[in-house]
Amino acid sequence: MTQDLNALTEAEFRIVVRKFLADNYPENLRNPPKRLHWRDNQVWYHTLARTGWLCPGWPVEHGGMGLSAARQIALTEEFERHGVARTNDHGIVMVGPLLIQYGTQAQRDFFLPKILAGEHIWCQGYSEPGAGSDLAGLRTSAVSDGDHWVVNGQKIWTTLANDANWIFLLVRTDPAAKKQEGISFLLVPMDTPGITVRPIINLELHDEFCEVFFDNVRVPKANTVGEVNKGWTVAKNLLGFERIFLGSPKLSAHALGRLRALADRMGAWDDAAFTDRYTALRLELEDLKSLHATFVDIVRRGEALGPDVSMLKVIQTELFQKITDAMMDIAGENAGLLEPMEGNRELHPSGLFIQARPSTIYGGSNEIQRNILSKNVLGLPG
Repeated sequence: MTQDLNALTEAEFRIVVRKFLADNYPENLRNPPKRLHWRDNQVWYHTLARTGWLCPGWPVEHGGMGLSAARQIALTEEFERHGVARTNDHGIVMVGPLLIQYGTQAQRDFFLPKILAGEHIWCQGYSEPGAGSDLAGLRTSAVSDGDHWVVNGQKIWTTLANDANWIFLLVRTDPAAKKQEGISFLLVPMDTPGITVRPIINLELHDEFCEVFFDNVRVPKANTVGEVNKGWTVAKNLLGFERIFLGSPKLSAHALGRLRALADRMGAWDDAAFTDRYTALRLELEDLKSLHATFVDIVRRGEALGPDVSMLKVIQTELFQKITDAMMDIAGENAGLLEPMEGNRELHPSGLFIQARPSTIYGGSNEIQRNILSKNVLGLPG
């Protein structure tokens, strides 16, 4: 990447991105109905790596594009507009930035090139059966034993753990500390003895999520990121950006477009009640776009996101569900199909409906988000 993309105007930058996608992105992977596995998207991942487009937010000296926050947002918007599938990107958007900020030089030297080369594919070990949205309540333990930690416990809803060869973990290293203290951040190879991955088949018969078990897993202490017992500080820095990502209007906008196409096919526009419902959903989407733009401007100015960013995740995911509810109501017998409708692979009412169900849970459930808003924004008692 020799061109200084930050020096371009936003309009010029978007033209460059669109040309890159038109020249390089596989047409058969546009707007996939399900999250793709590594076997499906690795060619695209390596194309991004080979052309220098893989890690837009990483500094140039670490192999990234060095894009400003404003350019990263524009890039994401253009990828979404083109229907680009999400890669196995935990290493790109989470592990890499964390190591650049908190890792040792040895950790950066070892891990960053392997993310760029596609040698290390990462998954996230946060949620547990008894500590999903309440990460501070996690129980997976790491006990000191010489130069190693010995890890025991279970993680659940681990996205694409069946593809990953490394996992980053939040573990409890001081059981006597307060809930948000005594937690450490570890990097663990998935082929370590004692790790078992069990895919979870969802309603769509897809194995995007997994549970991961740890039975006396030995992890070198050199794989600890940041200070011992300070892993919560490390993890928190990822959450604001994640809520901007989860609050993007992309999913709702895509679903509303599919609802409109489905209404055309099913002749639903003759129903005044449906027309009113569709109009209300469209207005809600415009409100979401405006709110999202407000938080994006905060990032563009280089300012820190506040707890009110939780509004984005709540509004977007609940709107996504309402739109897919409307799809199911007008789809007739097509609502029972586990595959796209005949003659149009982009019309898949049940697929979008199923995708929308967990959206209010992952990334911190909407109940937790509302607690954050009530306590930290409205000042209500806990």
